[in-house]
Amino acid sequence: MKRLLFPSLLGAVALLAPGRILAQDKPVLNTAPVVVPAPAPVVTPAPVPVTPTTPAETPTTPTPAPTAPTNADLPQPDTYSPSGLELPEREQKRKALEQHAEQYTKMFVYSGIGLGYSSYYGFSNFNFSISPAIGYRVSDRFSIGPGISYSYNHYGADYGNGTSASFNTSSFGVKGFAQLMVINQFFLHAEYEVTRAELLAVDINNNFTGGKVTRSVRTPLLGAGYRSQISNRAAADIVLLYNFQDDYNSIYPNPVLRFNFLFNIGH
Repeated sequence: MKRLLFPSLLGAVALLAPGRILAQDKPVLNTAPVVVPAPAPVVTPAPVPVTPTTPAETPTTPTPAPTAPTNADLPQPDTYSPSGLELPEREQKRKALEQHAEQYTKMFVYSGIGLGYSSYYGFSNFNFSISPAIGYRVSDRFSIGPGISYSYNHYGADYGNGTSASFNTSSFGVKGFAQLMVINQFFLHAEYEVTRAELLAVDINNNFTGGKVTRSVRTPLLGAGYRSQISNRAAADIVLLYNFQDDYNSIYPNPVLRFNFLFNIGH
């Protein structure tokens, strides 16, 4: 009897337990249902449209078509160095030849300023002259050329007792010159000049008679000089000349000192 009663109780308990659980799940009257809020949606911002910027249009310069190089554009071979190798000795030789070409052009201008002083017949004679010329180099050492001349002379005499006399004369002429370089910068210089000259009037005994006369005078000059090179194209000379026409017909008192300037022209 006891064995049957115990299993029956276990079965009853098993039947009553689900119902109790179900009774607890039933809603309570007059109680609002618990509402669980829905999760807020995640809002993704819309992408901002990007407007592409167009660069400012710049004018385009048409590119010229390449032209074929001419002979003038191409590098020319060096006549002193065809192989292209520039040796020190060859460079010095080339510079020396270029300097020589500038220093010894065929043509040059040769202008001179002359001074002289002497006294004769009781008169002191001061002379000033200018004589520009065009020179031609026959060679590097020998030159010739024509020129013109102007000479001014002042004659003065003091007879004492407060008496004196003075005369001024002007003479114009044409000339030819020759010049030979001797050694280094020293040279020989010769001129021959024909001048329409104003001179003091003298009688047949070379006595001064007063006044002036005009006559044609031929004047040979010979002397030596020294040249100072200023640049490849310019030089200055100092020349000392002797006038072989040293008498009453002389327009240049001895000795004649000249300062000449040389300027190369042409090539």
